[in-house]
Amino acid sequence: MSLKTSPVNIDTPNRNVSPARPRPTLRDRYGDRAFNIAATAILLLSILAVVYPLYFIVIASVSDPNAIYEGKVWLFPSGVTLEGYQRIFADSRIWNGLGNTVIYTVLGTAISVTTILCGAYALSRKDMPGRKILMLLFVITMFFDGGLITKYLVVRDLGMLNTVWAVVLPGAVGVWNLIIARSFFEHTIPNELREAAQMDGATDFKFFFKMVLPLSKPLIMLMVMIHVVAQWNSFFDALIFLNDDSKYPLQLVLRNILIQSDVSSTGTTGGDIQSYAAAQRIAELTKYAMIVVSSLPLMIALPFMQKHFTKGAMIGAVK
Repeated sequence: MSLKTSPVNIDTPNRNVSPARPRPTLRDRYGDRAFNIAATAILLLSILAVVYPLYFIVIASVSDPNAIYEGKVWLFPSGVTLEGYQRIFADSRIWNGLGNTVIYTVLGTAISVTTILCGAYALSRKDMPGRKILMLLFVITMFFDGGLITKYLVVRDLGMLNTVWAVVLPGAVGVWNLIIARSFFEHTIPNELREAAQMDGATDFKFFFKMVLPLSKPLIMLMVMIHVVAQWNSFFDALIFLNDDSKYPLQLVLRNILIQSDVSSTGTTGGDIQSYAAAQRIAELTKYAMIVVSSLPLMIALPFMQKHFTKGAMIGAVK
């Protein structure tokens, strides 16, 4: 019995074998290393430029103002004192303003996130009549504004002056956030899912609350974080629409305390040098302490919200 073997074509390349990669040259290796070193240095400098001012404010708030003027405070506090914090927390307006800010932040965030989610989902539905016209009207408001006087007249005519609604309602719907949420619903929630839910007897409301919202947790957390930060730092609407000190938010209370400290320090007589120096010292301590007090709650909450921000960073991007 003879065995026949088929000839092997040595000219046919083996497609399963990947071509060998060229070895990197010495120039390429040094170029990559130089790029990594430069990128790391730029990143470290950027971090330092962001973190050091925050660190300096913290150590300056517990340091002697004279040491700050002399340039002795740059890495560690000097002449440690808590007089600035003691004066701030001894003022009852601080606690009242903190309570008002918590109310404005919680209520304003709830209203804004609810209206944005509901409006964005409605605008993302292709079977909604006139959605393009409505979206155009929303976009126009991003480029044309009636101005502060018109806004004040509208709030006054609606009877919202000196009420909590004057702080949380005028800026409740951010058009940019509305566009992000609408794009998220369009590219993340498939139309087939809604059709399957309708075949099972689910109404539009049940589909929205039972299926759309659970699938939109990254979007919801992103919207909550954006509006919490905006509401916590907001003071301009309260400055314009509120005239009752008991309803001022924390930011406005701290602003008024700082202004009073500056006025008291500049209002001393020119001959009383010791009184002027003491007032100036208190004003400086109060200024740094107020920055820490107003920023500390958000700085504490940021690490717990960072993972949700990372997940929602690309929300609304075109896939």
